[in-house]
Amino acid sequence: MGKHVDEEHPILEGRLPDGSRIEAILPPAAPDGPHISIRRFSKETLTVDKLVQFDAMTPDAAMTLHALVASKMNIVVAGGTGSGKTSMPNALSSYVPEGERVVVIEDSRELALQRTHVVQLEARPPDPRGRGAVSIRDLFKATLRLRPDRIVVGEIRGGEALDLIQAMTSGHGGCLTTVHATYPRDTLTRLETMSMMSDIEMPLVALRLQLASGVNILVQVSRLQDGTRKITHITEVLGFDLTTSNYVTQDLFVRVYHGIGARNEVMSQLMPTGIMPRCLPQLQQHGTDLPPAVYRAIEQRRMAEQQHQS
Repeated sequence: MGKHVDEEHPILEGRLPDGSRIEAILPPAAPDGPHISIRRFSKETLTVDKLVQFDAMTPDAAMTLHALVASKMNIVVAGGTGSGKTSMPNALSSYVPEGERVVVIEDSRELALQRTHVVQLEARPPDPRGRGAVSIRDLFKATLRLRPDRIVVGEIRGGEALDLIQAMTSGHGGCLTTVHATYPRDTLTRLETMSMMSDIEMPLVALRLQLASGVNILVQVSRLQDGTRKITHITEVLGFDLTTSNYVTQDLFVRVYHGIGARNEVMSQLMPTGIMPRCLPQLQQHGTDLPPAVYRAIEQRRMAEQQHQS
């Protein structure tokens, strides 16, 4: 890979010629001896149809995500390590209309978007003398001059979060990124914390308002107890409540659990909550709509509320 690793630089991370990711830690950072992890990616393209077959999502959830992506909603995919965060943007990219210019920014190349008009950019660490570094923030600033229709950031890890949020609130719709977080509400807090790592000072209230305005949809993915990877939440971000200092969100889809099956598999189903998305007018403006099952769930919820009140 042309990278140097020794006692002074005991951590190596990079990409092998076949696309696999490698992470190596040498002594003295690893007292018991060298440790190496190689992550190999399947050569088989993971499509939305396959995710539906694996029960990672339902056809109704897939149709909803199709409408959200095509309508240029800003989407953040969140989850833990090994939960399928990288696979989700790859699959969702198939919903990007043909002809749109997509710029992908990554620390180390992992994404393989299912589109032809893709500009792939990759950050570069400094050489042993500390020269030649190209950060994600550097690439992001250059990206804004490439006339992107959509910006995809492989993973948010630091101050570049603020750059992406400002792009989201300044007319660059359809942004897509991933972040490490366990629950939808944690995702917004993590983005807030990473935005504060930026060298741009901004009042906390202004930052929270921008974040709540820029991010539209949270897609939470998780690796369940049986090892399967599933979407657990599709959540809409409504804004930030200044009186309670809390982000306001509403779940559009939530995974409902039904216990453990005969083969120790987790029995669950991703269900619409029956809440009307506030972004529906924007979906209809782009010529998309929600699946009938979502409207049925909305009607059932409305009727149940009326019966409860009476």
